[in-house]
Amino acid sequence: MKLALSLVLFLALVPALASGVAAQSTSGTGQRVAALRAQLLDVQAKEDALQARARQLNEDLKPENIERSLAGIGSTKPEELRDLRRRQLTIERESLRTQLNLLSASRERLESAIRTAESAAYQQSAEGFATPLDQTMLAQNAISPRWSVGILVGLVAVLGIAFVIALIRRNVGRSN
Repeated sequence: MKLALSLVLFLALVPALASGVAAQSTSGTGQRVAALRAQLLDVQAKEDALQARARQLNEDLKPENIERSLAGIGSTKPEELRDLRRRQLTIERESLRTQLNLLSASRERLESAIRTAESAAYQQSAEGFATPLDQTMLAQNAISPRWSVGILVGLVAVLGIAFVIALIRRNVGRSN
């Protein structure tokens, strides 16, 4: 009788374990989406900081601001100092533009990757509910891992039930 009880418990736990395996594959996709979103937020924060610095540089490049920044410095050639300051600010602005272009491209790639990962997560979560016609036709020739696990679990359940029935009949036959 203890054996029959342990088999019944085993049969109750096997489907729960199989559904846990299927849920883990879905959560992996969700974790990827979350990681990509975190990267996107990081890129956007860097992009915002660089844009603020670029606005500041554009303000600093105005002739009156260059003049004001060099007001406390005495020189016999102030025009050369202003040109030097303008060149420094222009070089920094161009460097920022390059960095902003790289970050923009990175942001676009991340947004595309997020869309792809979300689509994959959606397809993975909807896989058990409805399959489009083309996926159904492709699936006719191949068995997915999820179906393989389901078939295996079903087979083990049927064998377990048959074993329990055989044990019960054997015990009933002994009592008569």
